[in-house]
Amino acid sequence: MNPKNYPPLTSPEDIPARFTEVWNERDAKKLAALFDEDAEFVNVVGIWWHNREDIYKAHDYGLRVIFNHSTLKQGRTKVKYLSDDIALVHCRFRLTNQTPLNDTRPETRQTLFSFVVHQVDGGNSWSCASAHNTDVIPGKETHMMKNGEIEAVDYRKADER
Repeated sequence: MNPKNYPPLTSPEDIPARFTEVWNERDAKKLAALFDEDAEFVNVVGIWWHNREDIYKAHDYGLRVIFNHSTLKQGRTKVKYLSDDIALVHCRFRLTNQTPLNDTRPETRQTLFSFVVHQVDGGNSWSCASAHNTDVIPGKETHMMKNGEIEAVDYRKADER
């Protein structure tokens, strides 16, 4: 799982583009290779991995079991340079065909990723130091714990009553 075996990422925008490509190939090794050895990754439910190997293991499982027929599509991407060699990349994704659970067929999901990326290899490539994935829930403002379950809510609609 050596990232040097894969083509260089020549711009910050390459990170979400390659993430999409390797997700759709179901290649957890290539996905993990986008990340630093000591990278951080927080998934949509707050599971937090602290290194490339754990990112690999989690995505290897996920791409075989939870997302084995899924398609990830990259949407709007925005880059904010924090310095010449560090950038914050935000990218919307759309996920379809998540693996059904019991008799429930999942619907399309939208997520928003934040990637913190930096130049490596003397400025010849980019690598991801940290990623955070958040589900986008249209029409909702926040979450609320209710009877031990988390629920997306919109306080504006409560004001209309």
